[in-house]
Amino acid sequence: MSYELLCMIWFVLLGVLLTGYAILDGFDLGVGILHPFIPKSDRERRIAMNSIGPLWDGNEVWLITFGGALFAAFPEAYATVFSGFYTAFYLLLFALILRAVSMEFRSKLQQPAWRRFWDFAFFGGSSVAALLFGVAVGNCVRGLPLNEQGDFTGTLIDQLNPYALLVGVFVVVLLAMHGSIFLYLKTEGAMQEKIKPWMWRTFGTFMVLYMFTTIFTLVAMPHAIENLRDYPWLWLVPVLNVLAIANIPRAIYLERPGYAFLSSCATIAALVALLGAALYPNLVTASNDPALSLTMLPGSAPSSQKTLGIMLVIAIIGMPFVLAYTGVIYWTFRGKVELGDHSY
Repeated sequence: MSYELLCMIWFVLLGVLLTGYAILDGFDLGVGILHPFIPKSDRERRIAMNSIGPLWDGNEVWLITFGGALFAAFPEAYATVFSGFYTAFYLLLFALILRAVSMEFRSKLQQPAWRRFWDFAFFGGSSVAALLFGVAVGNCVRGLPLNEQGDFTGTLIDQLNPYALLVGVFVVVLLAMHGSIFLYLKTEGAMQEKIKPWMWRTFGTFMVLYMFTTIFTLVAMPHAIENLRDYPWLWLVPVLNVLAIANIPRAIYLERPGYAFLSSCATIAALVALLGAALYPNLVTASNDPALSLTMLPGSAPSSQKTLGIMLVIAIIGMPFVLAYTGVIYWTFRGKVELGDHSY
């Protein structure tokens, strides 16, 4: 297998891993973002937490795998991203830990003040994590100032630019919509009726931000659609994206939440694919000089041909086990949430 083909395969596999994480941990984060708004009683908040309780830690494995694959397949890009986003990654790590700790600690005591504190921590950790993921995506599309060694030469303030913050807020709302649909699937009765208006609210807000972010990108980041002009078949991705988005309100109106959730998953997958199309062949785009960008092409950021080949064999052997494990877990915990002695 040629070196160029191996590089392309790993570029696509990174996209697959990122898509898996965005879809699976996306609804976890969405449930956390909506935590102060939908469930009001202690029982309802326990139901919300237990809807993701058996799943959230397994979902985060996709993020760890993505980071490990990026480190092994494209170490130069990994080094640039992590050295440039140290502060952001520390904040992200803190947010993810806070979310996990809040779920584990909330049920330890019965006092209302104790539980309110961890409810707020659950919401804060989920919201901050989603925002930071979006800011990172916005900066990837916009590009980063790099020097000849591939080091980030900007500051934290540079990363908090208007476009990146807009994409960050967009991701928060996208995941809130995704989480509301999932929560509707997992609940019943009075709580489910409370969730239905929130599916419409989050979808409406998502649509406004989707259109605004798209216009902003087309006007301020014209390089993001260069590959769509060079490879016309890629227009299939935004077309599928629009169709998936359009099917969400239709499925909600027809009271087919499973169909709506699949459409929400397809929306996220298409958005990740559009990110890949906007970046290709870059992994880290240099905003100051395109020649300094780190690409997935041989001679830039990839590991050696032998390393990529060995990794591919390992992936071919290991991925079916990961997918089978994920499928078994989701099948085991299918259906509506039931509170028990060991629930959160």
